[in-house]
Amino acid sequence: MHHSVRAARRRLAFLLPAAPAFLLAASTPAWAADTGAIDAGNTAWVLIASALVLFMTLPGLGLFYGGLVRARNLLSVLMHCFVICSIVSVIWLLYGYSLAFADGNSLLGGLSKCFLAGVAQGIHPPRIPEYVFALFQMTFAVITPALIIGAFPERVRFSFVVGFTVLWVTIVYLPVAHWVWGGGWLAQRGTIDFAGGIVVHTTAGISALVAAIMIGARRGFPHSLIPPHSPGLTMAGGGMLWFGWFGFNGGSALAADGSAAAAILATQFAAAAASLTWMAIEWLRAGKPTSIGLVTGAIAGLATITPASGFVGPAGALIIGVVAGTVCFYVTGFVKQRLRIDDSLDVFAVHGVGGMVGALLVAILAAPALGGGGYASGMTMGRQFVAQATGVAGVAVWSAVATFLIIKLLAAITGLRVDAEAESDGLDLATHGERAYEHG
Repeated sequence: MHHSVRAARRRLAFLLPAAPAFLLAASTPAWAADTGAIDAGNTAWVLIASALVLFMTLPGLGLFYGGLVRARNLLSVLMHCFVICSIVSVIWLLYGYSLAFADGNSLLGGLSKCFLAGVAQGIHPPRIPEYVFALFQMTFAVITPALIIGAFPERVRFSFVVGFTVLWVTIVYLPVAHWVWGGGWLAQRGTIDFAGGIVVHTTAGISALVAAIMIGARRGFPHSLIPPHSPGLTMAGGGMLWFGWFGFNGGSALAADGSAAAAILATQFAAAAASLTWMAIEWLRAGKPTSIGLVTGAIAGLATITPASGFVGPAGALIIGVVAGTVCFYVTGFVKQRLRIDDSLDVFAVHGVGGMVGALLVAILAAPALGGGGYASGMTMGRQFVAQATGVAGVAVWSAVATFLIIKLLAAITGLRVDAEAESDGLDLATHGERAYEHG
């Protein structure tokens, strides 16, 4: 069996049955699992990959987004990333991991692993401690809602961000993770997603678009140009994201093997091709290549290769990169200039569209004739495409409807936007009483 198919089956396998209730499990040492059954190399690699994925959020995404906003809102963006990390980590312990990965039904996992009950004794394929698997998956749950904040920086209440994170992770992310990676209904229909093009990028991108529409544009948009205050910070954050993405995609093999290596190579080729493609289009259209264009193209390539990274060959990754750089470039302009939607940092165009396109291209580029790893038993290109389209459509609809209802609820409870004076002063000072920069 080809390494990519093995990796996909690992991701879709059910976890071991839960052990005693959490109060008893909480006193059980983490090393209680049979260490003789654990593969040290696989365990070490997934631990490192977990750190890399967390590094993508803190500080990678914070700096990437922070450089794109005005100077008076930099701390606000960093605060959003930090508080989301903390909130999601606690949710993951309380019930998040259980609802995503414990035995349940086709729609949602059960509650048997709340407070990580029994996880200390578990061993997850391919012979890594279940604690390690839970840690790795937690970092994915952290970065997904953090991506969404790029749709509405510089204008929302901090209380809204807190409430939105709790509700969105619970209602959108956890069920979708179960549908695709926890043995749920999409997994049963053959939908594959190596590292989160559907679970992470489709959910975040669609939700970001809905949020941007409902919250409304920044003052002055689209008539006044709102330039990034520090392209240098954005370039630095983008570099951190590219680096961390090796853990994001390579770690999703859950093993230190050829599948991880293939995923990392595909990640590199796609990001490089997409950045060059975006730069070339911008250069031809505007006459100058920009740093923001180059780094945004790279992120588009990384998002688009994510669902396919373990299933396509190097040539397929190159194709995905070129497609990503082209499609995401034009969608970015369409959303802001034609639709006049202030998805401020292009979450939908880069992450949402990229993730959905990549998820669909898996069905084509995984074909052995095109250098891919082939399909699972009984799947053909046509059947795989139907499975992928079903996954993308189902998750997009769920994300849109749930996000709409969550924002409607929070509008009544916390309110959505700060007042005009606070928006003018900047959220750093108005909300947090601090400044990122002191002048003079």
